[in-house]
Amino acid sequence: MVSIDPGVLAASLHRLTARRDAPAGVLSALDEVTAACVALFGVSGAGIMVADEQNITRYVSATDDPGRQLETAESETGQGPCTQAFIEGRVCASTDVASDARWPELAERLAGCGVHAVLGVPVRLGAVPVGTLDVYRDRPHDWDDTECAALGRYADVIETTLAAALSAHAAGELADQLQYALDHRVAIERGIGYLMARDGLDAVAAFNRLRAAARASRSKIGAAAAHLLATGDLPGSSD
Repeated sequence: MVSIDPGVLAASLHRLTARRDAPAGVLSALDEVTAACVALFGVSGAGIMVADEQNITRYVSATDDPGRQLETAESETGQGPCTQAFIEGRVCASTDVASDARWPELAERLAGCGVHAVLGVPVRLGAVPVGTLDVYRDRPHDWDDTECAALGRYADVIETTLAAALSAHAAGELADQLQYALDHRVAIERGIGYLMARDGLDAVAAFNRLRAAARASRSKIGAAAAHLLATGDLPGSSD
């Protein structure tokens, strides 16, 4: 268990949310947030992923190379606590991804890179998950409720930064990704729910099936979800 001083956390949150230059330098602001996260929580590394137009969370910021490897591996495998946190909209933890039976492909990809305990926290705009805050330790660790709650509060700083950038249309491609996630999240969630009920899948497996259909049909995942909901079939399928 790691002791987190509520006063120190509150002061850090206040300092970071008080920034007013985020729209002009959103990526540097996110880099500052991840660096401060490492210092405050004593983790080995931290990063931020944001959903792209396929609703796949992609690397935006990371404090070190193992953190970037974690984010890249999760994006490419569709597995892991950060991916699950984004899809389900809740904190997801792993004591040690290197031996976590839930995500064997991720464990294989991360072998030897120094990433063990991982915590994924959804980042929202309003009530809509648009990405994740990801922290890791270089050794196994049981994340406790205090850490999960505190990092959940910390994710609010990222929401403030992203909201400022989006409202000012100052983040370029990142702003386009955020807007797409906001516009299509409901349809994507309904498509995931449909596949879960129809095919007996969990949320991550249903998401990856929808993602694969979008890729195969060369369409965006929002369009694939709309097709599924309108026809009962995934694009390119007659099932």
